[in-house]
Amino acid sequence: MNLFQNGRLWLGFLIPFLAVGLPYWLLPYDRVNVPDALLTPGLALVAFAALVLCACRLTSFWKATWIAAAAVPAVVMARVLVEGLMAPTSHNLWPLELIIALPVGFVPALAGAIVGGLFVRLNTGR
Repeated sequence: MNLFQNGRLWLGFLIPFLAVGLPYWLLPYDRVNVPDALLTPGLALVAFAALVLCACRLTSFWKATWIAAAAVPAVVMARVLVEGLMAPTSHNLWPLELIIALPVGFVPALAGAIVGGLFVRLNTGR
């Protein structure tokens, strides 16, 4: 895998990470309720990232799904780390937050990867 392709895979993670993360991180602590706080239009970019990774054949179906899906729990973990440094008892149930965030990212990523995979199959005739 060359460096340019690896960079595109990172973009498939970074763009959804920022799209979901920025609105989530800007919410005050007392208004954060996982998964509701994660259900934003940024999830469309999770699906789109998986779709592009599959449709452009940058990686396999499952890798594309997990690269895009991992952005959502990573957003939650970033908030847990930052707020945990400021107030160590603020996220006592962080493992549950991650468990809840995983399917929130996985479902749109899987949908996007399926559409991307169908696009490839329809264009190649296989």
